[in-house]
Amino acid sequence: MEAERHDRNTEPNRATPPDRAPETPPTPTATPPARGDARPTPDATPPAPGDVAPVPGDVPSGRGDGPPASDAGPPASDAGPPAAGVGDASPPPPAFGAPRPPGPRRRRLRRVLGAVLLVLVLPLLTAETALRVNYTGSPAPGTLTRDKDALWLGHAWVDGRKSDEDARALAERLRGTGIRDLYVHAGPLEHDGTLPEAAYRKAGRLVAAVHRELPGVRVQAWLGDVLATEGPDGLRLERAATRAAIVASARDVLAAGFEGTHFDLEPLHSGDRDYLSLLDDLRALTRAQHAVLSVAAHQIDPLPGFHSFWGTTTGHPKWWSQAYFGQVARRVDQIAVMSYDTMQPLQSLYGGYVAQQTSLALEVTPETTDLLMGLPFYHENRFGHWAHAETVPAAVRGVRLGLSRTDADRARFGVALYVDFAATEADWAAYREGWARR
Repeated sequence: MEAERHDRNTEPNRATPPDRAPETPPTPTATPPARGDARPTPDATPPAPGDVAPVPGDVPSGRGDGPPASDAGPPASDAGPPAAGVGDASPPPPAFGAPRPPGPRRRRLRRVLGAVLLVLVLPLLTAETALRVNYTGSPAPGTLTRDKDALWLGHAWVDGRKSDEDARALAERLRGTGIRDLYVHAGPLEHDGTLPEAAYRKAGRLVAAVHRELPGVRVQAWLGDVLATEGPDGLRLERAATRAAIVASARDVLAAGFEGTHFDLEPLHSGDRDYLSLLDDLRALTRAQHAVLSVAAHQIDPLPGFHSFWGTTTGHPKWWSQAYFGQVARRVDQIAVMSYDTMQPLQSLYGGYVAQQTSLALEVTPETTDLLMGLPFYHENRFGHWAHAETVPAAVRGVRLGLSRTDADRARFGVALYVDFAATEADWAAYREGWARR
């Protein structure tokens, strides 16, 4: 369930050259001037007191280095046009440290970068605006719990850390809500698909306590692992032996008293045929044992083909195509969308995104499959998830809006709360008031 720091090297200030003492001009000689130089001065008399020799880099005030102004007669501006070859009209060199005007190549580069930025930013702004609009309006009456909700529970419930008293407190919290299923972490699976029995040694006690305190609530084994789709380590579903071991692990947890298996395998790329083959094998097992087959699902492309674009640019194709989501949904009894970690920076954008995801999922999920939308009962701040934006109230409103617009009367629909050990009282209150009220 799913900072870059740039060190900036600052150049020293080069705007002003160091102070220089006036230099004494060299005594002219009879050597003829080079092309482009000013005409030689008529006499070699040094500057009179008070006259200052030019500092290198200063722009001359007249034609060449003529005599001091007091001896030169009329100002240079009144002396008529310069002789050929003297005082050429080329612009003076820029002062030391002054910025150079951009050349043609730099201007072209700026135009290209601006166009690329526009191509990237404009679609993003358009999409975000659409999400904000998607968050407007009012949910239809009756778009509330249908008693198909679920809750993800941590591993402490099956490894001996939780007591019967904890189970009674959990039952008291859940009583009167729409929660029907508990996904209890019983894994993770080993990379070869096997599952040590010691990982869930207290499962029987939990199942008995839930049945005693909350009749009708099902306890499913939440099994997961990292897939070797983006790195060298993890489950390899392309191996038939690995898939067979996963099916055997599911058989073992059902024998331990769990009433279903809930699989969360990540990162699972859109179009993975080996995953579909695994689901077919698991479905044969769970049907034979009258158990539930449930999965946690990736989000659906917010734009057609977006998973391909994102996978090409980042190496992590986070989303599934809508068609692939439908293929998965048709193979299971229950599918829970992990509708969090969305990278949305504002509540309104996140809520609009959840509304969109709800509609996309409803369009391809058969009415015989339970569809659940995830609610973020955790508060991390990292890239991809901002706690101030991904809130339970925003998610609940988004779910209700998407349900209202697409299939307001869908019976097999609910929300899934992730996760019990990170939830706050405010999260539970928002769920009860926004979705589970009667």
